[in-house]
Amino acid sequence: MSSLTSSPLPRQVADAYVDELVALDPALGTYLGAPGSARRLPDHSPAGTRALADLARRTLAALAEAEARPGGDSPQERRCARLLRDRLSAEIEIHEAGEHLRAVSNISSPLHTIRETFTLMPLATAEDHADLAARLRAVPASVAGYRATLEEGLAAGLLAGPRQVETVIGQLGTWVGDEGGSSWFAQLTVDGPADQRAELDAAAGEATAAFAQVRDWLRDTYAPAVEGAPDTVGRERYARWARYWMGADLDLEEAYAYGWSEFHRLLAEMRAEAGKILPDTDPWEVLRHLEAHGTVVEGVDEVRAWLQSLMDEAIRALDGTHFELAERVKRVEAHIAPPGGASAPYYTAPTEDFSRPGRTWLPTMGLTRFPVYDLVSTWYHEGVPGHHLQLAQWAHIADTLSRYQATVGMVSANVEGWALYAERLMDELGFLTDPERRLGYLDAQMMRAVRVIIDTGMHLELEIPADSPFHPGERWTPELGHAFFSSHSGSPATLIDSELIRYLGMPAQAIGYKMGERTWLAGRAAARAARGDAFDLKAWHMAALSLGSLGLDDLLAELSVL
Repeated sequence: MSSLTSSPLPRQVADAYVDELVALDPALGTYLGAPGSARRLPDHSPAGTRALADLARRTLAALAEAEARPGGDSPQERRCARLLRDRLSAEIEIHEAGEHLRAVSNISSPLHTIRETFTLMPLATAEDHADLAARLRAVPASVAGYRATLEEGLAAGLLAGPRQVETVIGQLGTWVGDEGGSSWFAQLTVDGPADQRAELDAAAGEATAAFAQVRDWLRDTYAPAVEGAPDTVGRERYARWARYWMGADLDLEEAYAYGWSEFHRLLAEMRAEAGKILPDTDPWEVLRHLEAHGTVVEGVDEVRAWLQSLMDEAIRALDGTHFELAERVKRVEAHIAPPGGASAPYYTAPTEDFSRPGRTWLPTMGLTRFPVYDLVSTWYHEGVPGHHLQLAQWAHIADTLSRYQATVGMVSANVEGWALYAERLMDELGFLTDPERRLGYLDAQMMRAVRVIIDTGMHLELEIPADSPFHPGERWTPELGHAFFSSHSGSPATLIDSELIRYLGMPAQAIGYKMGERTWLAGRAAARAARGDAFDLKAWHMAALSLGSLGLDDLLAELSVL
């Protein structure tokens, strides 16, 4: 591996892997703020994906040698080595199973990666706009490579689910301006320098045409070919994906049972909280009442500013009391997400040098009126103390961890588990005493419990328990999953539809929220029990956030002894 010293230790192997990965994946380079990435896009062709798998195999071989060297068995080196081996082994397994050959999803696919990369580019200078034009010119080749990969999947009988395909075709239509507006790529160039506008507009036209062409191919060729294919993945594929998202093997039936236990606990809490607003009224009826009569923020600009103030207030309240935050970690920005994506809010981490801060993103879905009951705990999750405090802290201490542990080696269930723990922490600390906001928090928690139930239930076709208030004894289907979600959520229909498509297209990812939260809570409980009166929550939080990414089994072991 080109970046290694003559006798590298595991953390050096991991960081050399990041260097080589950035060279292959310039979208990752932009996410990290790495120089030399701004004009390129990833090679999503079969050859490009094979290159990634080959890099992972070479890195594992180098890791085995590094662990045998003097110093390779220190706690810091062992922690990094375990993470690197787990992540690369899981990625190789996913590749060898051909999952990249049917990578169609409404929230995570090469097409979404291409588009999101542009949202992270600086556009302040003439040079920035020259980079933008060059990257727009790179869109056709990157999209063509993705299409070639899907064509290889078709030939091998490895098919994406029809619901994913239909949804992505619709998203592509929005991005290319099918409804009469300008394309999303054209909107990127409208503020470009006058002397660069011709080049920018031509490049945006090429990018738009490439997305329109792949939309047409998906609609006219791919969709008919996958018609009748299952939307669910079955036990073998589901277990493989669970390992990938959790960094640990799961007892899937136990996870399903845990989802039901959380459902019943949260239902009782929701009924009690709803009664404080409208006595003797179903919790979701109360949420519909709040949609019409609760506290709202009017206007898109206004809601962005409101979310910014919510995060700023959380930082002021938590810093020095329950966290000890570096100055650069305290900077986080609220943004409105570009149209045409999934309906779920999301977070993007800061660049490694913090030149681009951490950012939260709200998809408005065309709305201009925003009830706050479901935004407060969501922004505790996406922003502070959730994703932002964890991922920005990792970036802040990357030199003492490794670059890999702070960035690329992310385990989804660790990160989403922390963010869900962060919501619960804010409830524990008294930030959600208002019944309106607390009911919204409980509804968000309920959504994560419902995810465990229907995600595992649909893909594994599990039986609905006899004590369920919903279709006891039947086997889960996507249709039953949609009905169950709709009757146990305060979310609008557009979000429920989007979420269900997401679960079918990203099997096992959505259960990581509750599985991860359970691990964070268990680790805190074990540490508190071990230390007794000496347990310091602020110190525990900062030590926990300084571990870097870990799979769930390793995370529990580490958290328990902090």
